[in-house]
Amino acid sequence: MKPSIEEIEFHGIAALRLNGPQGASAVISKLGAQVLSWTTPDGRERLFLSDKAVFDGSVAIRGGIPVCWPQFAGLGDLPKHGFVRTREWQVSARRCGDDYALLTLELADDEATRALWPHPFRLELTVMIEADRLDLELCVANTGTAAFAFTGALHTYLRVVQVEDVTLEGLYGHDYRDAAKGDVVVRDTGTHIAVEAEMDRVYRRVKRPQLLQAGNLSLAVQGQGFPDVVVWNPWVEKCATLTDMPADGWRHMLCVEAVAEQPVVVPAGEEWYGRQTLVAV
Repeated sequence: MKPSIEEIEFHGIAALRLNGPQGASAVISKLGAQVLSWTTPDGRERLFLSDKAVFDGSVAIRGGIPVCWPQFAGLGDLPKHGFVRTREWQVSARRCGDDYALLTLELADDEATRALWPHPFRLELTVMIEADRLDLELCVANTGTAAFAFTGALHTYLRVVQVEDVTLEGLYGHDYRDAAKGDVVVRDTGTHIAVEAEMDRVYRRVKRPQLLQAGNLSLAVQGQGFPDVVVWNPWVEKCATLTDMPADGWRHMLCVEAVAEQPVVVPAGEEWYGRQTLVAV
């Protein structure tokens, strides 16, 4: 079957399904331009979506790949992770070829965003699916007459069978800010990361790809433009405080996020691009 794109309803909200080659598929909601599902040709779901996620726009959807912008986490005066996760985006482009399906959604400033953050902007999120690969590209355009600065992330929730069995390679030798331990800055000296407790680390200036491995599951993660990588798992106690996560949700997810933690300045009339690529290997 040739790649195609169809409009669907997903948990009661408007979404699009990208049907890629060899049975691969992805679902993207117009709410937040959020990728909510990515299935590879082996039928395996690669993204974690909480079965307690809220889809009415009152809060961000827990799971998939939320777009955090123009603020990452609580690093500023805006709502945590910014305001675009609960906004309705518009489809601006869709294309299919023999070996891919591609979708672009966009969001521009309006009265409500300017009341929170007084800058004209246009965001575009382009999602492309191939047989074993998912590409996301975020374009930040400054449509105003003065420079602005932002922080942000593609907050990717990867689905795992059991997080205790997972290792993540590729971050050796990098400094990270450990938010779970009072923001102390540490240098990673291990060959891989294993999750054995709450983990909330911002790895800085990462150039290498990461490799997530668990048994017969391997997934390569590569960022471009985004200088940092966050590795996050709430573990048992923190998960219990999240009303939109099941009690055992921590066990089945690991966030490996493409992040710009330090402010990125976009001059008037200019654009900035950041990407994250996931490849099943």
